[in-house]
Amino acid sequence: MIDALRAACADLLTDPDRLASYQRDEADLCYFAPPLAVARPRSTQEVAALVAVAAAHAIPVVPQGARTGLAGGANALDGALVVALDRMDRILEIDPADRVATVEAGVVNAALRRAAAARGLAYPPDPGSWESSTIGGNVATNAGGMCCVKYGVTGEYVLGLTVVLASGEVLRCGRRTAKGVAGYDLVRLFVGSEGTLGIITEVTVRLRPAAEPALTLVAEFPSVPAAGAAVAAITAAGLTPSLLELMDPAMVRALEAYRPMGLGAGDRTLLLAASDAGPGAAADLERIAECCGDAEIHLATDAEEADALLATRRLAHPALEHLAASAFPDGRGAVIVDDVAVPRSRLAELVDGIAGIAARTGVIIATVGHAGDGNLHPNILVDRDDPASLAAGRRAFDDIMALGLALGGTVTGEHGIGLLKRDWLERELGPVGLRVHRAIKAALDPAGIMNPGKVIARVD
Repeated sequence: MIDALRAACADLLTDPDRLASYQRDEADLCYFAPPLAVARPRSTQEVAALVAVAAAHAIPVVPQGARTGLAGGANALDGALVVALDRMDRILEIDPADRVATVEAGVVNAALRRAAAARGLAYPPDPGSWESSTIGGNVATNAGGMCCVKYGVTGEYVLGLTVVLASGEVLRCGRRTAKGVAGYDLVRLFVGSEGTLGIITEVTVRLRPAAEPALTLVAEFPSVPAAGAAVAAITAAGLTPSLLELMDPAMVRALEAYRPMGLGAGDRTLLLAASDAGPGAAADLERIAECCGDAEIHLATDAEEADALLATRRLAHPALEHLAASAFPDGRGAVIVDDVAVPRSRLAELVDGIAGIAARTGVIIATVGHAGDGNLHPNILVDRDDPASLAAGRRAFDDIMALGLALGGTVTGEHGIGLLKRDWLERELGPVGLRVHRAIKAALDPAGIMNPGKVIARVD
């Protein structure tokens, strides 16, 4: 098998020490195991040849990008072939006339955004890991980001895909036209499929004209529910900020401990808002401030200060890892990153409920998220060496999932299902929805070799 894989792709890693760095993504407490080998192809043809060998030998295939995921979707399995796409990093085309770009799956999000900006265009999706995560991974998880409130998630920009199927065949689906409704929407099928239906190797995305420089404000609230009520008021007023982010007191303290910015008192909840409406931006922020009631308002004085605030928000995950290391020393601290989305009108109930779950279970929960589209990330800190702490963390995680569904929401807004939320996806889908998912999986991957065990459990 190794000889056949090496014939398909010369860059094949089998040394155990090198394989170790490809075992998992950034999700904590999810299963992973040493793979059989790691292939680093440079073309769609090499990926197709690798998958054909895997299909012939019944080798599980796990595609990986930058391994920045937070649900275990890229975790290696025992005896699996990891197909790492980081060397497929060419921007193949940027077309200002049609406002499209075609890139290989390993292109980093930030690289595409900068290349588009150099042509006076913008690629809006901006997950927190935008400086390191890849477009292929963004598409595979339908990643979101801070701009979703105005510009939407990754899937809304994907026009066409090149996908290597479980048979080793190459499928090209979608188009580069502004409109197109011929046949089933196969592009949407693969977006968010987390490598379980095929390996995405090339992506054609829609670009937009570059936005105006944004104006930014920070509102300080005495409580999380007060901030949630302000978000509801902003939405009800018909305002569409380009960014609307919430940070609860535990998250603010974690950020200040990791990189002090003077964000506010340790018992305050922050709402970070921005408008890129050009001449209308100042008026937008004035109306947003009115919706914040008695909150203390701070306006960024210049673009540098605004960028610094956004950069601090992007540090949420490393700040939480630092907090876990401080709370549970000697490497015992773990962060379970949750990701739940509810209708905007139910956001205040969600944040209030999360606070109640933290009090009831006795665990530390630091919440940050995209308040403008009802998507919050409650981060649960536990001691990985303490069974009681792990059990309390799991109860908190499950209670948050149940709360999100009870409020008419979904168990993931942007991180995907992976291994972390497979059981909860089944509850959200229901028996009919689950049967349809399994039928699609069986049709495209009858041998079950594509990222097995992720998203939905295999049924023999």
